[in-house]
Amino acid sequence: MPSNLTDPAAPAGLPLSVRVRLLAATWLGNAAALASRLAGKGSGASIRGQVLTRLAPEAFAQLLQGRRVLAVSGTNGKTTTTHLLAAAVRGGLGAHADRLVTNADGANLHYGIASALSQRPTADIAVLETDERVVSDMIAHARPEILVLLNFSRDQLDRHHEIKALGRAWRVALERAGQAGPTIIANACDPLVVWSAGTAARVVWVETATTWNADGALCPACGTILRRAASGHGQRWDCPGCELHQPEAGYRVDGDAIVLPDGQRVHPDLQVPGSFNVSNAACALAAALEFGVDLETALVGMHTVVAPAGRFATASFGSTTARLLLAKNPAGWAEALPLAASDPVILAIDSVAADGKDVSWLWDVPYEQLAGRTVICSGPRAQDLAVRLSYAGVDHEIEPDLRAALGEREAAVDVIATYTPFQALLKMAGLR
Repeated sequence: MPSNLTDPAAPAGLPLSVRVRLLAATWLGNAAALASRLAGKGSGASIRGQVLTRLAPEAFAQLLQGRRVLAVSGTNGKTTTTHLLAAAVRGGLGAHADRLVTNADGANLHYGIASALSQRPTADIAVLETDERVVSDMIAHARPEILVLLNFSRDQLDRHHEIKALGRAWRVALERAGQAGPTIIANACDPLVVWSAGTAARVVWVETATTWNADGALCPACGTILRRAASGHGQRWDCPGCELHQPEAGYRVDGDAIVLPDGQRVHPDLQVPGSFNVSNAACALAAALEFGVDLETALVGMHTVVAPAGRFATASFGSTTARLLLAKNPAGWAEALPLAASDPVILAIDSVAADGKDVSWLWDVPYEQLAGRTVICSGPRAQDLAVRLSYAGVDHEIEPDLRAALGEREAAVDVIATYTPFQALLKMAGLR
């Protein structure tokens, strides 16, 4: 048993018996992580956190104590946004970058966050990707300085079929936090985010130029069908049945530029593709500037982000070179499909717990835009995807085995996958 029981991994304000238990649980979690790596099962971050929180159920709350916390949540984009924000803050710390801890692998539930924190006990600044279901506990236990709320979309329909319930939980948690609550960096284009942030003490709005609005047809406050109309900066929404409306934003996405509150236009020069990542960068930049990072340092830091947790990575599979894109729900697929330029393009689908067991969302994805190219359907639910593509008029082949679908190709191929096959691809490529 270690003699230094004032280690931040076991906060000194806790009773001695609690500190000893937390440290012992951390050691055993590390042992489980090592065994997982040796067995070739992955990085071990997940099993570390599961062992840690099973043996020390309060580890999540305890390991957050004494840290300045910046949290990022939302259905889509939170991993990339967390990486962008962490890179910006790390740049601001300069030679003291070891003060920062982040869950870079994307493990964003209670045990994943606890796992990351346990490995950096002396880091006093935490930039944490946070699952939507964990936000309320994050607000209550971490008292984050900044909370970035990106968007709400239907995801994992067997578990998150009612996204308004998640928004209501955010709203209640922020109301309880009162004036001591976090500064919210919020997407002004998402009605449910706007309503959820309505009880916060302070909100910095970001107009993200979001194009997907299929999950925001009804007013979350009163249920009236929202009105959407063109404006000078794109489409805006408001509710004809109550006072809820799109707020004026301090930060605004305009093409590939971010317009700051003082009117200055900056180009983030990202190494991650897609217009949606400019929106993610706008939220990350707003959070970094609110935290005190200067503009140029934040932009330089964000430029270093290339393949957050494997997203957008280019990998080799034998003689085949593939670019890997993750898409987990209709909103994510709508953003990813325009990035897939290869012919053929490989789409991989699964439906285990991490993907969501209900695949009815396939019918909400605009696969019709792939007409004229060949799609290779892969993964355990390849047949379901093939049926959807048949109705979309898209030529396709079926090869459930991922490695066989990749084949041996001379030209690079784009692969879009749901979470489980995406993780399998990273492992096959030696990227995790």
